[in-house]
Amino acid sequence: MEFSQLRIFQAVAEEGSVTRAAERLHRVPSNLSTRLRQLEEQMGVELFLRERQRLQLSPAGKVLLDYASRLSALRDEAVAAVQGGQPAGDFALGTMYSTAAIHLPALLARYHQQYPAVNLQVQAAPSGDLLEGLLSHRLDAALVDGPPSLAGLDGVPLCDEVLVLITSPEHPPVRSARDVAGKAVFTFRQGCSYRMRLEAWYAHDHTPMGRVMEIESYQSMLACVIAGAGVALMAQSMLDSLPGRDRVHAHRLQPPFDHAETWLMWRQGMRGANLQAWIDVQQSETINQSSEYAVSA
Repeated sequence: MEFSQLRIFQAVAEEGSVTRAAERLHRVPSNLSTRLRQLEEQMGVELFLRERQRLQLSPAGKVLLDYASRLSALRDEAVAAVQGGQPAGDFALGTMYSTAAIHLPALLARYHQQYPAVNLQVQAAPSGDLLEGLLSHRLDAALVDGPPSLAGLDGVPLCDEVLVLITSPEHPPVRSARDVAGKAVFTFRQGCSYRMRLEAWYAHDHTPMGRVMEIESYQSMLACVIAGAGVALMAQSMLDSLPGRDRVHAHRLQPPFDHAETWLMWRQGMRGANLQAWIDVQQSETINQSSEYAVSA
C-alpha cells in the first residue's frame, strides 16, 4: 500500500466518483480505476459499493478512510518537520459560504503569497457539514459559526457578524418573528448554523416558520426576496456585497439573535505548520483591518 494509492482512494471517497476525483488530481480516470482495483486486491476487501453512477464506501472503506486521513496528516507533518517546520503539502480548509465570499479572498491571497509550498484546498459548505468534515479528518481546519462547542476541537475567532432579516422594501418594521408569521423562508439546507439561529428566533417568539425553501446561494435568496416571495436571513456584510441590496429592507434581529461569531476551528493536537501559518495570516489580517478602521474613524 502506497501513499499515492491512499491519496487516490481519499479523492474518490470524497468525490463519490472516479471521474470527479480524476479531475481533482489532474489524472485520467482509467489510471485511478486501475490503482483502486490494485489497492482492493492488496487489502483483500472491497472498498466501494458500486451503485449506478456513484461509488459508496463499504464498511471496510469507511475504516480505511479514517486511517488514510490520519496518515495523510502525519505525512504532511513529517514533511514540515524535516523541512524545519516550514509549511508545505496539503492543507484542506472548510468555510461557510458567506465567509468564503466576504472574508476569505484577502486571507487566501496573503497565504498563497507567503506559503507557496502549501497546496491549499478550500471547500465551502454549511457549518454542520464542515464540523463533520473536521471530526472525520476530511478537513484540517474550518471557518464556522462558533465558538467551539464540541469536545476535541480548538479554535480562534475570526470576526463578528451582524445578522439581518431581509424583506420586500414595503414591509413594515420587523420587531419579532410574529411580524413575518406565515411568510416563506429562504435558507440553506439543514446543518446551516444561520438557519438554526433563525429557527431559534421563531421558536423564541412561539411563532411557526412559514414554508421553508432551501436555496444554495445568497444571490438566489436575495432575488426571491426582491420578487416578494418571502424572507431570508444573512449577515449584513454578505448583504452589503450583493447587487440589488437596495431593493430589499434589512431588519436587524433583536438580541441575542442579531450576532454570530465566525471562528477558525481544528482538532485538538493537530495544530501543525500549515495550520499555524494560516492562524498567523488570519490574526495579522485582523490586526491590519482593525488599524485601518481606527484610522478611518
